[in-house]
Amino acid sequence: MASRKTVKTASKPAKNTYATPALEKGLDVIELLAHHPGALSKSDISRHLNRTVSEIFRMLVCLEKRGYIAQTDGDRYALTLKLFSLVQEHPPTERLITEALPVIHRVTQQMDQSCHIGIIEGAQVTILAQVNAPTPVGFYVKLGSTVDLMEAASGYVILAHLGDEELERTLTEWKSTTGKKVPEDLKKHLSRIRRQGHETQPSYLVRGVVNISCPIFDERASAIGALTVPYIQYNESKIGLAEGSKILKQACLEITHAIGGRLPVN
Repeated sequence: MASRKTVKTASKPAKNTYATPALEKGLDVIELLAHHPGALSKSDISRHLNRTVSEIFRMLVCLEKRGYIAQTDGDRYALTLKLFSLVQEHPPTERLITEALPVIHRVTQQMDQSCHIGIIEGAQVTILAQVNAPTPVGFYVKLGSTVDLMEAASGYVILAHLGDEELERTLTEWKSTTGKKVPEDLKKHLSRIRRQGHETQPSYLVRGVVNISCPIFDERASAIGALTVPYIQYNESKIGLAEGSKILKQACLEITHAIGGRLPVN
């Protein structure tokens, strides 16, 4: 019995032995900048993190040297796209992109429209992969760009196909980050998307564009991302919105199966 007690007490200090306050400060800076819509000065960062400027100065120098942050507007700091680049190299994300790109290329050829994959990161949708339309003119969303998840058809589609706990966590983070209230009709909106299996919605940001968006599911039957076509009407469009929705649903089904995902049971 005595030896058992010794083992238990020895395991407690081990946690403190591996404490890494410098790393924690650096991660605090990254998370703060990720959740803040604009660049922040050293004094802004120190105030938000409740630390002195001298405490975070070395963190800023190191993060800037490693390419995670950059100075903008003088002495203000913002995140670079390095984290996005690393996310793309992460095996699950890399597999999603690898399996999806051939399908996306086929969709663009079938519809003469651009197509992209978006995932939810925090309070935003991030564009992971994108293919332009095979036409002289068209509309597309930039690779790596982000948009408020409540201003993107893909954001609503993903939300509509999350489990209750994950949905609640996502909405809580969105409210905390943006300071906004959840739309009053959100529950009804998400229910409609689930019934349809997709979203067809005029763009929240651009006139004349109708977003068609469908979910891609992981092995838990939870939405891991959404495939979206920002549809524009040509004078001689060969594919309409209804047929385009069917094409996109089939594409998402193929990608879901390719990554080992499964469809939710209704």
